[in-house]
Amino acid sequence: MMNSWSLFILVLGFLCVSGFNPSDNYLIDCGSTKDTNVGNRVFVSDKSASLFLSTAQNILAHTPSNSISKANDSPLYQTARIFTSTSSYKFPITKTGRHWIRLYFYPFEYKTYDLSSATFSVSTQQIVLLGNFSPKDVSFKEFSVNVTTSDLVIIFSPLADSIAYINALEIVSVPDSLITDDASTFDPPGVFNDMYAQALETVARVNMGGPAVSFENDTLWRSWVPDKSYLIQPDFAKSLSKIGSVKYTPDGATSDIAPPTVYGTCTKMNVDASGNDAIANFNVTWAFNVDRGFQYFIRLHLCDIVSTAANQLLLNVYVDSSNAASDFDLSSKVQGRLATAYYMDFVTPPANSNNLSISIGPSSKSAYPDAFLNGLELLKLNNTQGSLADMASVLPSTSSGSKKNIGVIVGVSVGVTLALLMVGILFCMHRRRKQEQFRLSKMWIPLSIGGGTSHTMGSKYSNGTTMSAVSNLSYRIPFATMKEATKNFDESLVVGIGGFGKVFKGVLYDGTKVAVKRGNPSSQQGLREFQTEIEMLSQFRHRHLVSLIGYCDEKNEMILVYEYMENGTLKSHLYGSDMPSMSWKQRLEICIGAARGLHYLHTGYAQAVIHRDVKSANILLDENMMAKVADFGLSKAGPELDQTHVSTAVKGSFGYLDPEYFRRQQLTEKSDVYSFGVVLFEVLCARHVIDPSLPREMVNLAEWAMKWQKKGQLEQIIDRNLAGKIRPDSLRKFGETAEKCLADYGVDRPSMGDVLWNLEYALQLQEAVMQVDPEENSTIIIGELSPQVNDFSRVDANASAVQFEASNLDDLSGVSMSKVFSQLVKSEGR
Repeated sequence: MMNSWSLFILVLGFLCVSGFNPSDNYLIDCGSTKDTNVGNRVFVSDKSASLFLSTAQNILAHTPSNSISKANDSPLYQTARIFTSTSSYKFPITKTGRHWIRLYFYPFEYKTYDLSSATFSVSTQQIVLLGNFSPKDVSFKEFSVNVTTSDLVIIFSPLADSIAYINALEIVSVPDSLITDDASTFDPPGVFNDMYAQALETVARVNMGGPAVSFENDTLWRSWVPDKSYLIQPDFAKSLSKIGSVKYTPDGATSDIAPPTVYGTCTKMNVDASGNDAIANFNVTWAFNVDRGFQYFIRLHLCDIVSTAANQLLLNVYVDSSNAASDFDLSSKVQGRLATAYYMDFVTPPANSNNLSISIGPSSKSAYPDAFLNGLELLKLNNTQGSLADMASVLPSTSSGSKKNIGVIVGVSVGVTLALLMVGILFCMHRRRKQEQFRLSKMWIPLSIGGGTSHTMGSKYSNGTTMSAVSNLSYRIPFATMKEATKNFDESLVVGIGGFGKVFKGVLYDGTKVAVKRGNPSSQQGLREFQTEIEMLSQFRHRHLVSLIGYCDEKNEMILVYEYMENGTLKSHLYGSDMPSMSWKQRLEICIGAARGLHYLHTGYAQAVIHRDVKSANILLDENMMAKVADFGLSKAGPELDQTHVSTAVKGSFGYLDPEYFRRQQLTEKSDVYSFGVVLFEVLCARHVIDPSLPREMVNLAEWAMKWQKKGQLEQIIDRNLAGKIRPDSLRKFGETAEKCLADYGVDRPSMGDVLWNLEYALQLQEAVMQVDPEENSTIIIGELSPQVNDFSRVDANASAVQFEASNLDDLSGVSMSKVFSQLVKSEGR
């Protein structure tokens, strides 16, 4: 059993030297049978941390201490836990926000296991941290991840016929102020304001001109290395140290940003190397290895311990060939105070090589030809697929059998040789696409829909705005109005965060509540999503689709304004919050509403629209709990009449993704049907669609629920709040509907119209006692020919005199039925 003192240490941690007390501080010496003291911290034993671990095996390995390099002789590397199949740690999170994830690896031999041959991936619920990783020596990996859920899951996934392992593990809270939401960009100049949503991997943390700084001497337990190994021309550089003179200000850098041992040392220009101080016209340059295609976050630490008076030095800072900070005057940033800590942040464009250089030099306007730098941090940003790894672009599958490692297998199957040959082509395409998108962002306006004539319309929000004749909700709103509606984008009004950006609750002049989604202007994916949302929603008006009120594209902003949905997402009502449980009738009505919205997308126009990201988080609920489908950033026009599918890159959310679409990259409306089938089981079972903390057979909700459905025992796994409250016939019909949606092949799945028909029928079975035995005449099932909902030939002839109400005629789903009409249909529905 876990020692109570060890559990206290594990959950609460220790006070650090600065007084910063992390809300979450999990320190584990994996494979160790006893607690391990490292500096001023205690890593608890593997046994003490076992309550957080889900694994099929219990393999604890150790190696003699003399086998470890003296340069890395930490006792944490002497033991390890080995995984032969996908395993995970699940940590409760006390306070959401940024957390360090620190992983320790050292390959050694233990019995029949050779850790040097291990190849595996490491991920969280949303981010791939390491893909096809194979440590060859002592390796320490540090990540910074913004945790927005009540749990953080770390998943270890061995490659086929390989193993995974971990020597030690840290999950530690990070101060909210450490990384702000924005950083400067320099190619092109602008602002990157989506740092909050980014996962980061530490590439380098360097103390310029000073010694190594161990974690014991850093308030956040970071390690800093000397800069000598990164210098291109060491003779051009000179070190200086004045640690005791460093000052921090309340509104500037703090010791949490970097310790005095960093700000109090610097590397400066060795002006004597030029032979003449007055004509020192060289730069001091550091070079770093990076991964091609990723963007990087650069933090520069500056503290003027060089000058004898303020305003003497003006610096130029170069990143590769770009001047990131021209004529930079540090004195103006710190009110003329010398030896005062300051930092500035940049985000690079995607790297086009495996080298990144950072240089400092004097400005031509400087009164004295010198330049300096005190410290530098270089961190990699995750790509648009949610990955920090070179090859892993999707989260690892935890399914059984051959599907177990499909994400990793797909990555490995891409030959290295082919990748090298394609690099040049892809780079050229990327640059051309970037230039084209930048051009479009400057000139794009909403297209006139359906050939309608655009005209100008005034409103209380805009003075003469170009808009579509048939889309009088989609028009520009001034940026000033957006700032006023959101109290200058007050963080306290944030109601959600997605890949596009933050969502704020706002109030317009007339008191109308709105949801304001503020995108990242420098994000290429955000630009596409911005345009797609406006183009799609300007065409649609349906009570089960979230309405677009307007948009703003001033000042390089991308802002979308929607009707405010008072009750948030369907997901939040199912699990992960303290909201009261919904009744079965409420859940059915929500599913029916969402199905109506999707059916309208698929059939409301001559060419279908495929949502491509159907999930419970994209089904919103208004004040009356009516469901509306949202988030059309990934939506795509469906196939033409003479086509069967649209060939396109795979996009969507892990756990909801149509496996046929994933395999063949061929998109149809049936891909939405599959995703909706997952949502149906999610509604029934009220649990995450992927939960690596559960036993292997339960990890994937769709697979697990299908097993029980095929056994005819679906009631065994339903949300316990629904136990005894669902009529058996209603549950049977609901389960059959979800099962058909999850058919392996799209041709075997029903249309959304048929899904809707059966969900309405399941509601009738729940609400009323049928006048006919539900088991009679049960030959009509989902998938039979009869896609037209208005096929009244199915109505029993003896009921021809019965009147029914054709309700909701303005609802283009065309399938709304009265209770009487629903009961006239054969008991199995469609």
